[in-house]
Parts: sequence; structure tokens; C-alpha cells
Amino acid sequence: MFTLSHVQAPCPESINDQILQLVVDNLTDISAVALPPSNLLFSVYQYAVGYEVHLYLQALDGSQGIAVELLVALDAEDPAKVLGFLLYLPAKDDPQACSVAFMAVHASHRRRGIARGLMQQMLERLPHAELTCAPGKVPCFEAMGFQVLGTRGHQVLMNTRDYLTDGLIGVLDAAPIYSATEVRQIHTYLLQRHGKRAMLDAEKQRDRHLDQLQAKAQAFVLGRLGQ
Repeated sequence: MFTLSHVQAPCPESINDQILQLVVDNLTDISAVALPPSNLLFSVYQYAVGYEVHLYLQALDGSQGIAVELLVALDAEDPAKVLGFLLYLPAKDDPQACSVAFMAVHASHRRRGIARGLMQQMLERLPHAELTCAPGKVPCFEAMGFQVLGTRGHQVLMNTRDYLTDGLIGVLDAAPIYSATEVRQIHTYLLQRHGKRAMLDAEKQRDRHLDQLQAKAQAFVLGRLGQ
């Protein structure tokens, strides 16, 4: 059993820490890059995506000039334990619209209605919602009321309606994170440990992986929409 809570700023440190751990533990599942743990760059993306989520949590108070909201699923028997979270971005100039930024559920509590509960709670407030996902997750989100609209990057674009909102959805610029000192330090450590050749191979594997993800998403949407 679980309860849902709409977290207000500032995000309590205990909840913040558990959310970031969920991000680290579920990186392949929640990141658009979906890099497998076997790639040597995996730890770089673990830090970068975790830090991106951290920045969104800090932005709950509106200090970053974007709208951010957070829902968490808590263990009914242990209310201090976070079982899942949903971070979403309300649209400016459209009081019904939002975009899903990140969602994760603890591996030990999946298939118990947590993701659906989080999504339903969000949709009760903002029914015109969009998200992107891998083709394999489309049926899951279709069951929650989303439909395929097309592709965005190397993922499938879905929405609860057959059109996108005209409202502006503010997002944080994640690009500077990948040039931050901490990321460079992780990369330097990996370079020293595995060597330049291995790291170059990891980058090539990542690029091929992203190309494959994009091709799969485009083929899926073409087959689904007949375009």
C-alpha cells in the first residue's frame, strides 16, 4: 500500500536523497539516453542526470524561473520511505497542460499501481500532458490515457490529447552539467583507469546506441501512425 503526496518547496532532504537514489538506480530506465551499465560512460550519465534532477528539485520554489511540481508515493506502513516519484513541468499560459520530466518507481514495488497512481494524480490537476518514452513503454502509457503523436529526438512523443499545447513549458538547460568540474573529474578518472582507446570506444558505442534508439522510435511511429 502507498499514499501520494504533493511535495512543496523546499523538498525535505530525506525525500530529496531518496529521489536521487532512485535516479541513480534506474538511470537506464528513466534517462532519454538509456545508456546500459556496460558502457564505460554510464557513471558520467548517472552523475549528470542525477544532478539535473537535483536542479529541478531546487527549482520547486520558483527560483529558476520555471514551473516545477513533484509528486511522491510513500510507503503506507513507513511514511518516511519513498517508493516512487513524478517530476513534471506545468505549462505557462495553459492552465491544463504539463510535461513529464522524470518518473521512477522502486524496483521492489513495481506493478502495484504506483506509476498509474502518480500519473492519475497529475492528470487530475493538469489533464493535457505530454511525455517521451522508448517504444517498449508505449503500451503502458497508452493504458494511462496517452496516445502516440510522433517522435522527439530518439524517443516516442505521447500526449493525452491529439495535439500539443501552445503553452510554453520551461526546462532547465542540462548542457552545462556535462562540462561541469565534477563530470570532467569522473571522465578523467575513467580515462586513467581504462585508457583513451577504451573511452573512445565507449563514446562510439553511445553514439551508435542513440542512432539505434532514434531509428527504433521512428520505425515504431511510422508503423503506428502509418506516416
